[in-house]
Amino acid sequence: MMIKKYISIMAIALAVVNTSKAQELRAPSYPLITHTPYQSVWSAGNQLNEVATQHWTGAEHSLTGLIKVDGEVYRFLGVESTAYKTVLATADEENYSVKYTEQSPSLNWFNADFNDASWKSGIAPFSDDDSKAKTSWKSKHLWTRRTFDLKDKNFDKLFLKLRHDDNVQVYLNGEKIYDVSGWKHQYKYIAIDKAVIAKLKAKNNVLAVHIENTAGGSWLDSGLATEDVSMRNVVVHQATQTDVTLEATNTKYVFDCGKAQLKVTFTSPLLLDDLKLLSRPVTYISLAVNSKDGKEHNVQVYLGASSSLAVDSPAQEVEAWKYTQNKLAILKAGTTEQPILQKKGDDVRIDWGYAYVATPAGKNVQQYISSANGGFEPFLTGKEASSSLNQKGNNLNLNTIVNLGTVGKKEVQQVFMMGYDELFAVNYFDTNLKPWWKKDGSTIEKALSEANSEYKKVMQKTAAFDAQLKSDATKAGGKKYADLCVLAYRQAIAAHSVTEAPNGDILFLSKENHSNGSINTVDLTYPSAPLFLLYNPKLMEGMLNGIFYYSESGKWKKPFPAHDLGTYPIATGQTYGEDMPVEEAGNAIVVVAAIAQQEGNANYAKKHWATLTEWANYLKKSGFDPENQLSTDDFAGHLARNANLSAKAIEALAAYGKLAGMLGDKKTEQEFISAAKEMAVKWMELAKDGDHYTLAFGKPGTWSQKYNLAWDTILDLNVFPESVRKTEVAYYLTKQNKYGLPLDSRENYTKSDWVIWTASLTDNQKDFDAIVDPMWKYANETPDRVPLSDWHETMEGHMMNFKARSVVGGYYMQLLKWKSTKK
Repeated sequence: MMIKKYISIMAIALAVVNTSKAQELRAPSYPLITHTPYQSVWSAGNQLNEVATQHWTGAEHSLTGLIKVDGEVYRFLGVESTAYKTVLATADEENYSVKYTEQSPSLNWFNADFNDASWKSGIAPFSDDDSKAKTSWKSKHLWTRRTFDLKDKNFDKLFLKLRHDDNVQVYLNGEKIYDVSGWKHQYKYIAIDKAVIAKLKAKNNVLAVHIENTAGGSWLDSGLATEDVSMRNVVVHQATQTDVTLEATNTKYVFDCGKAQLKVTFTSPLLLDDLKLLSRPVTYISLAVNSKDGKEHNVQVYLGASSSLAVDSPAQEVEAWKYTQNKLAILKAGTTEQPILQKKGDDVRIDWGYAYVATPAGKNVQQYISSANGGFEPFLTGKEASSSLNQKGNNLNLNTIVNLGTVGKKEVQQVFMMGYDELFAVNYFDTNLKPWWKKDGSTIEKALSEANSEYKKVMQKTAAFDAQLKSDATKAGGKKYADLCVLAYRQAIAAHSVTEAPNGDILFLSKENHSNGSINTVDLTYPSAPLFLLYNPKLMEGMLNGIFYYSESGKWKKPFPAHDLGTYPIATGQTYGEDMPVEEAGNAIVVVAAIAQQEGNANYAKKHWATLTEWANYLKKSGFDPENQLSTDDFAGHLARNANLSAKAIEALAAYGKLAGMLGDKKTEQEFISAAKEMAVKWMELAKDGDHYTLAFGKPGTWSQKYNLAWDTILDLNVFPESVRKTEVAYYLTKQNKYGLPLDSRENYTKSDWVIWTASLTDNQKDFDAIVDPMWKYANETPDRVPLSDWHETMEGHMMNFKARSVVGGYYMQLLKWKSTKK
């Protein structure tokens, strides 16, 4: 009996351990450096040392880390970047000419011996964008031929380097080497078959391309490259990762490195109630080493950072410097061109300003600048590193070696700081604005120095915040819900830039990442609001200040808010092709009411009362039964009589009434709250469809998540009876898929931010968990290893689109509800 009892207890204990392990969330991608849409580095693997670190767009932003223990070298961060040597230059490296035609040629046009004398000559790249094209191409089809000679044709590996928009077929000496439908706005490298490489000639090789423009823009640029194998024979062991912990402001790793243990912590101290710290563009990389066997060991560490941190395209020329200032050893890199605020759009990276690596200076610190793959050699071999203080070139590396000396049981720590000085953050109605941290004349060297001196204090503050957030979120919604809040935190914040408007207002401007690149999109402000309402409603004002200015300056003349202020980082007026009248008016009014609730007064609403009144009157007239228009879920297409959009308008009218009451206007309060309640009754009649409410009025057999109803409880509006929420929740529980509740009856995809809002409509933990747990499962199991996607397919868990967006701040809706109703 005792044996059976013992076995039973062991089984229970093991079950608890296994359950605990199952609860650890595997992030789709781990945040490492997260400050702005430009200063953003992630690790997309389970192991920190199994993948190259990336910008959220997917472009390589390489960080590498090595540790040497008694002469044995272990990699703990990143992978060695593939460095390419140019064989046939592309247009980002030098001007080159090709023969081309836009008329369908004969069938053998791609052969090396084809006579192209009748074809035109043009300089690459070819594009319909006349500001960037060297040769304008606006027809549907284009054929090009590029003849070239080779001094050396003995390549172990050869790659096609290609940027194309859209469908493309590529031939080398008559043999097809690539054929794909689609487009890629970055250069990609495609390995060429060895049999094709073997047929290269010393003279008159031909790279031939046919490209078809199917829709949107057009682009063609192609060349050839080989691989730099200079360090291929060097032996580096993989450190064994034993743990990873994701917290709101910290990502922590633990490694076994032979006879030593290494802890690596990435800290982006994004504390929303401290704008100076929030905006300071410095992430800490903290290393802590101790002996595993109790004996002393000789330890050195290496950190490398690629100049890709400061370019849009790897081929851009960069300049790098090393120097010492304020007792810091500093490395700096940026493009020689410095095209400040000249690029805008979605899939772009910053190529102005400068990236920095800093660490406390000392005799044990060595810094140097090298080629992309030349940084390891001094660390691995002990050879003297370059002493050059300045270097120009492509794909440079910023290298730091620190000799930690003899390390025993006691941890020895080394702190590195990664910074970025973007010089100017945004163009705001034709005024170039500096980032918030620079508004009082601060320099990056001063910011790095302050970050260094405040390190211990900042780490204590971030640890306390991380613990409090996790505790609060767990109380509000459970452990899995807390995991999602932690996962979303840095992503939501880092999709913004903090700056100051010419009139002194805070501007907290979002970028619509991986969607259309809009700046300050109102229907991103709305879903992201819960996080910022909780921790600093002044930042919510910062999301609306530009929108109010746009209307109140007369630049925007319509009776509802603009969709956006432009395309990031150019905020000079809406660039989205279509308005969302009910959507944006409802969003703005509700958010202003939420700000008033959090601040305990309606002062912000009072400042913009005339504009809010115009928007409220528009909703009173046109919001209840919306015309055929887009909502924030614009990817689902236009929809007339959208019941969820109508609910938003109703909540907004009640919210406006509440604001009027807070300002002492009881007559207006009564008028708008009464109107909202009357509309709610009518809404229930029109949307009722047996055991649920429809997607659109007059569309029986349809349904949708009514996530906008969340404000009814949180803002204490109570426009709709509780039975509406209960009815909807009961129905949603019958529609769940493996990876969540679909957005509506049209498709199997969902939006995870809205799912969390919908979960907040529940009144018990069981129902809340039933809706939220599949969102945790999606995040934990999705095969798409990118910064969290908020739009995914609920059957297989694939992302549909969207990544690294601020809307995941909406995960905090349940925590906002918990804190609001607890008061």
